Amino acid sequence: MDQDSSLRPGDDGDLSVLIGEGLPRLRDAVVMVMSRARQRVVQGFVVSSFVLLLLWIAAFLYGSFYYSYMPRAAYSSPVHYYYRTDCESPSSFWCSYPVANVSLMRNKKHALTFGQAYRMSLRLEMPDSPTNQDLGMFMIKTTCFSRDGGKVASSARSSMLRYRSDLLRYLGTLLFLPAFLTGVAEQKQVLEVELFSDYTDDPYAPSVTAFIEILSNKVQIYSSELNIHAHFTGLRYLLFNFPTLSALVGVSSNFIFLSLLFVLSYVRLLLGKEWPQQLRADGLLSDRGNNVNNNQQEDEKDAAAGAAELLGPLQTTPTNPSQERLHLISGNGTEVQNRQIQPHIE
Repeated sequence: MDQDSSLRPGDDGDLSVLIGEGLPRLRDAVVMVMSRARQRVVQGFVVSSFVLLLLWIAAFLYGSFYYSYMPRAAYSSPVHYYYRTDCESPSSFWCSYPVANVSLMRNKKHALTFGQAYRMSLRLEMPDSPTNQDLGMFMIKTTCFSRDGGKVASSARSSMLRYRSDLLRYLGTLLFLPAFLTGVAEQKQVLEVELFSDYTDDPYAPSVTAFIEILSNKVQIYSSELNIHAHFTGLRYLLFNFPTLSALVGVSSNFIFLSLLFVLSYVRLLLGKEWPQQLRADGLLSDRGNNVNNNQQEDEKDAAAGAAELLGPLQTTPTNPSQERLHLISGNGTEVQNRQIQPHIE
């Protein structure tokens, strides 16, 4: 029991020491985790913002391309006919054929795109009257004119009302009598006459107006409308008939191209920052090597100059090394002879 009581205070001290050492580590770990999490959040925000920016730019580029490349798919304009009524013969309804001028301009711009094929048709809403039934076939002549009045294209098409027997007309009248009486339905027929099946506007003389003439002075018309529909082929056909798929492909292609361009620019920027440092380091090393070589050459020159000064009179002018060696040998021989003669003289 005494031993246990004596160990408890020490254990408490060790525990407090461990806690005191662990708390700073825990605090540092928490601070590190928080800083890393904050850094990850900032990086994720930057990356997501950049990706959204690239997506927006890619969508804008695709929209600009689509708007500039795709012409209007359809164009319609009401047709208002006029004719002369000052004729002298009372038996005719009017003196001239019904004619109309339809403008092919919209907001002072050409409604037709150069090089694009169009289908031009005339929609006629005509009453199912005995006069029109007795009229039979009638001709519709269309001529397109340029701004200077030149004829660009012309066509002539025939049309007539659908035949209905008297019995079928009576039965239809009885069946739809409530609708006819309330004004919900009318006794009329709608004709769709194709004027041009493959009309292409001339870029050098674009059409600005279409002159429509119905070659009958007895025809009766409720209303008329000129419809122009573009006949797309190739890439325009895909863009018009598959807009969602085309948009996905176009935006994805632009996004990949922009991302690749940004990555290459970023890599070039990083390499551009590292290359000057490497060049500077290589330049310093080369300068140091040149300085060392120059110092060695200067030391060699100084050593050669000191040796020449020490030799003094032994230096000779001959340029041939063999002659210089013979000169030195002969000089040494004369010195030896002089030393041998000096004792005899003494």
